[in-house]
Amino acid sequence: MVDVTRPKITPPPALRSAAAAVDAAGPVADWILRNRRRVLVSVGVGTAALGGLGSTLALFAQGDPLAAVADNRPGAGPAFLDRDASYVGQVNGDDLGAHGVADTPAKAAAAAAVATPLYPSPLPRDPEQHLLRRATFGPAPGAAGELHAMGIDAWLDHQLDPGSLADPVCDAVLALYPSLGMSITALHAAAPPPDGTPGPMDALAQATLARQLWSRRQLFEVMVDFWANHLNITNPLEGLAESRGPYDRDVVRRYALGRFADMLLASARHPAMLRYLNNDQSDRRSVNENYGREILELHSVGINGGYTEADVRNSAYIMTGRTIGDDGTFSYQARKHKTGAVAVMGFHDPNSSAGAGLALGDAYVNYLATHPATANHLAHKLAVRFVCDSPPQSLVDRLAKTYLDAGTAILPVLRVLFRSLEFWIATGLKTRRPLENVVASARVLGVGPGSDTRGALAQLYDRISLVGQAPLAWGPPNGYPDVAVAWSSAQGMLGLWNSHRDLVSGGYRGLVYPKPEALLAAPPATTGPYLDALALRLLGHPLRPGDRAALLTFLGANDATPTKGPTLGGKIGSLAPLLLDSVHHALR
Repeated sequence: MVDVTRPKITPPPALRSAAAAVDAAGPVADWILRNRRRVLVSVGVGTAALGGLGSTLALFAQGDPLAAVADNRPGAGPAFLDRDASYVGQVNGDDLGAHGVADTPAKAAAAAAVATPLYPSPLPRDPEQHLLRRATFGPAPGAAGELHAMGIDAWLDHQLDPGSLADPVCDAVLALYPSLGMSITALHAAAPPPDGTPGPMDALAQATLARQLWSRRQLFEVMVDFWANHLNITNPLEGLAESRGPYDRDVVRRYALGRFADMLLASARHPAMLRYLNNDQSDRRSVNENYGREILELHSVGINGGYTEADVRNSAYIMTGRTIGDDGTFSYQARKHKTGAVAVMGFHDPNSSAGAGLALGDAYVNYLATHPATANHLAHKLAVRFVCDSPPQSLVDRLAKTYLDAGTAILPVLRVLFRSLEFWIATGLKTRRPLENVVASARVLGVGPGSDTRGALAQLYDRISLVGQAPLAWGPPNGYPDVAVAWSSAQGMLGLWNSHRDLVSGGYRGLVYPKPEALLAAPPATTGPYLDALALRLLGHPLRPGDRAALLTFLGANDATPTKGPTLGGKIGSLAPLLLDSVHHALR
């Protein structure tokens, strides 16, 4: 049933100042203070380098639903579903102006289009542009035309069946990284890579960036990013050279659109996860609680899922014996398993046989994957990723029910999400994180692989590191924050602006760039229409009158001023980055 009505609701408190946002952006602090993770944090996560989205602060100040309660810092306690919820000051938010499920995504988009959003956005309510911003890493040249020609429903069907999409450009780039296809055993036996050749973890990082930039299977890559963040393992990290790439391939990518129960079980048997969370060091005489805790707090039921410290200890007991063999592959060693009755959140077992410990752990992992609290936790995170930072509880409940009814399968959940009016009315209520912003900039400009793609990707990776969100590189096990306030900083904002200029000017040698003056195939003869056409090309929609007037002032022109050639008298190289600096590009 579709309901496009909305009650009168007082918007949540606005963010009081940019300074408060910067002060609130300390997502690492709560992890550093927890001694049980001190080894993980020692790999280094620079809080000062956290990316910023300062260009969106004006939107927050208008009472946007993404706005945080500035005094509420992460780790405020079990009142919140997770760290990200503590940033925005609540677990789930209010109605967005329309709710319900339509028969198809296109019908949901049409129904939402006639409703009044509770939280207006600077972005026009164009459903096709909205879908491209949310279900891809940003529109690439030609993407809008392809989506329009196919229609919303057919386009989503293709994206949800990634194997049906040929991907020759991305495949050619991935061929530059042969370690991506190697097994743990092969990597374990391989000689160190020659100088100038990326090792397996660098190869994984660069290939991840390449896939986000150039794969046609964009929704699949968005989901890979989501699950890699949910079941986070830092990359690079000492000791994981032979297992981190196979983890990405055999756990995250294999099950990104499959069953979460299968993914969680695969992660619980993978050497990369066991080493990252110290389970390879856990045995019956000295039980390490890291993995036993994180599989509850982060991977399944969530911090507010109702478990106790006794549950954490029993969880750790159940997982003893899972370790790594001499060849680097997974090994279950019964002699390390701690026997004795265990109970975790309604899961009970006498645990009387060490030989049966592996089967016990598998049963426990499946129990967690199918737990209602896990359904709520994952539904909330998916709604945060695709809808807004504080999603409506009704949407979360709908997605959680679908997850349980589908036996933890992810595709049915995504199909319901895209048929939900909440998704379609949430235009502009998400902000691109630094990685997303840089990738979206490269995609919309039409940057492509070139003569030294591998070297350029390494440079681009370093640039994204400076703004705090290099692919897969978050240190603690909770994954990168996925709410806007966590990324607000002046340093990050300036870093993003610099990246826009680098991309427009072709600053990463080895890629193919369109010249700024070639962004428009047929530049208009006067400045106003030229500006309008360039905004449509880079932002997907016209500028607001005030923004348009400000840019004309920057150009020293008015609507009818003749353009000084396709370079606008040399100013096009500054104008294009300014459009990418704007709130219109920062929002997704």
